[in-house]
Amino acid sequence: MLNAAIAVLSFLFLATANHAGAQTDALPSWNEGAAKTAITGFVSRTTQEGGADYLKPAERIAVFDNDGTLWSEQPIYFQLAFALDRVKAMAPQHPEWKDTEPFRSLLADDVKGVLASGEKGLGEIIAVTHTGMTTEEFASTVREWIATARHPRFNRPYNELIYQPMVELLAYLHANGFKTFIVSGGGVEFMRPWVEQAYGIPPGQVVGSSGVVTYELGPDDKPVLKKEAKIEFVDDGPGKPVGINRFIGRRPVFAAGNSDGDVQMLQWTTLNNGPRFGLIVHHTDAEREWAYDRQSHIGKLDKALDEAPKRGWLVVDMKTDWKVIYPAEKQ
Repeated sequence: MLNAAIAVLSFLFLATANHAGAQTDALPSWNEGAAKTAITGFVSRTTQEGGADYLKPAERIAVFDNDGTLWSEQPIYFQLAFALDRVKAMAPQHPEWKDTEPFRSLLADDVKGVLASGEKGLGEIIAVTHTGMTTEEFASTVREWIATARHPRFNRPYNELIYQPMVELLAYLHANGFKTFIVSGGGVEFMRPWVEQAYGIPPGQVVGSSGVVTYELGPDDKPVLKKEAKIEFVDDGPGKPVGINRFIGRRPVFAAGNSDGDVQMLQWTTLNNGPRFGLIVHHTDAEREWAYDRQSHIGKLDKALDEAPKRGWLVVDMKTDWKVIYPAEKQ
């Protein structure tokens, strides 16, 4: 009789535990629907041993764009906002900037004047704010900016304008044996100081655009790496598959982006044999974030939007597929 009672209690305990496990939602910020089902279905199929779509853990490589895919990118790319803030902070040491474009326009908050300087002017801004220092000095400057700067619309630190649903997706993939990488057009040394805390992705799994870095042994006998004013690699458009090949060494099976700059990465990932998944974040929520696509000056989504149905890429509608955009504000 006692054994029978124990058996019944054991059954009830296991049934309750299994029910609780079934109720656990790894993507709580995603609304129920086709997008969420497609993601969980892919992960389930590729991690089920013995299944037709099973992928060995070593093959589970997932790559994510950053700007507009993992965090916001409007009204200007956040790395450019960093550069503009750095010019203002450095201005007292450069009185000549008051009479020199594009710095004169920047210091007068004349955005049109800055943009009128074109790529040459923007290149000069990036050069004075991103080079002529050691990599450690630059990383320290980035960390300070991340800790103190505030977005003009939301008045929150820039690293709090990360997408909660995408952070959950990264964690969900990681929990199922996927190795996640950032593959972004942004500067690799701008991203590495803060992405691990924001996304749980270590610096070694960040691929981005980079400038030339040189090694020096200082007078104090300490080795340093110095950032030079020369572009080494642009990790955007067709550069993304090249960067993946160079720095990751394995073709991904999962790729997420949000703009035409991610087309080649999505193609490289999905146009291959075996289970593949392509995802595009479509900015459709003007109230909680922004609504933009084909005509946007930032994160233009035109060719990729047309190609998505043909390639079977999932287009995530931010307004309808996400319960929330950003993590809860810190008190």
